[in-house]
Amino acid sequence: MGHDWIIDVLADLRSFARQNDMPLLGEQLEEAALVASVEIASRIDVTQQPIAGDVNETQHFPPEQDIG
Repeated sequence: MGHDWIIDVLADLRSFARQNDMPLLGEQLEEAALVASVEIASRIDVTQQPIAGDVNETQHFPPEQDIG
């Protein structure tokens, strides 16, 4: 299944927006789905690195070593 679930969630939200006369939201969700597809594909194709949420580690921003 990989990261396809997020594309499915965005499609469901886009469908909801269209059914409830929210055309601007629907357009934004369509754009978000395109961005997500590109980012997922480029991340998987280029780096083969796990995407945040794939592992049980929590990332801290800024990195813990940078906190005074």
